[in-house]
Amino acid sequence: MSLTRRQTLSLIGGGTILAATAAGAGFVSTRTPTRALQPWQQAGRYDDVRLNALSFALLAPNPHNLQPWQVALEGDDALLLHRDPTRHLPETDPFDRQITIGLGCFLEQMVLAAGAAGYAVDLTLFPQGPDGPVAHAVFGAGGAADPLAAHILARRSCKEPFEDKAVPAPLARQLEAYADIYTDAPSVQALTSLTWDAWLVEAMTPRTMQESVDLMRFGKAEINANPDGIDLGGPFLESLMLLGVVSRKVQADPASTGFKQGIELYRAMLQATPAYAVLTSPTNTRTDQIDAGRRWLRLNLAVTGLGLSLHPVSQALQEYPEMADHYATAHNLLAPQGHTVQMLGRLGYGPSRAPSPRWPLETKLIDRT
Repeated sequence: MSLTRRQTLSLIGGGTILAATAAGAGFVSTRTPTRALQPWQQAGRYDDVRLNALSFALLAPNPHNLQPWQVALEGDDALLLHRDPTRHLPETDPFDRQITIGLGCFLEQMVLAAGAAGYAVDLTLFPQGPDGPVAHAVFGAGGAADPLAAHILARRSCKEPFEDKAVPAPLARQLEAYADIYTDAPSVQALTSLTWDAWLVEAMTPRTMQESVDLMRFGKAEINANPDGIDLGGPFLESLMLLGVVSRKVQADPASTGFKQGIELYRAMLQATPAYAVLTSPTNTRTDQIDAGRRWLRLNLAVTGLGLSLHPVSQALQEYPEMADHYATAHNLLAPQGHTVQMLGRLGYGPSRAPSPRWPLETKLIDRT
């Protein structure tokens, strides 16, 4: 992602950085991590219907961009989806709830891509129980295109301030087919306060903040080498890296100037939020979490189709001790019936964003029987 003069780069769970320097034209032209973005250009270019669908599925949103999926092909028409046990967030997602939601996003995007190509997918969740493969999928003829599939390549998670512009009531009503939408001033104010307070807990708790810092990829070379995690690139930011202004040490140090600037910039970003989207489920089984991911993906695509932007801000839903009070507040506000709040996101009109890096499809294929 590139930065222009005095723009900010928002970090998932890790603050923001002020970039106020300029870089030469040559430097600017060489800072795009082209290799890490190739999967966006490769999507849909496979002859095997399964690989074709998977090439779109791997572009789905997922927590901290960990891309926790592994796929084993079976015969000529089936596959097994596994969760990569090495990709998890033990500090902020100790029960792998968010990781499972990300796998649900993957499955829904796979099904949508298959449908757009004229194939149906017979999907069985957890065919060997909750500790086994996530899903078994059999592909066959007869699928129909869902209009949401048209927005797969345009979808982004917008971690920027939104315009000072309300979400029109007709659009909010359309999105209520996918999630609970909050646009009234008292609810928006309460959720803005909650998301800020919860983000601050995560940022100021050393072990949870370090989890994000460890997943940061600084500059083009790191992003291309490891196209996952939190990508921090672009000419202006890389110029600050060369000066030593931006580093892992700075990002992990609450006393640093960069960290303090980030706090204020993140506060401003959250304040610039006209609406929120919320997903709940009656219970909190693994199947519920997969379903939440599939619904979150559909919400993302519907938002994109309406010209709006969505940004997950689910820190208050994380299940570790320091977040307990905010977790309780979120559930009192959003699920008083005793349901589980699975996702919380900012909704509004945001600027266009570059796509996030992805591992190539071939790196996610495994031979597991």
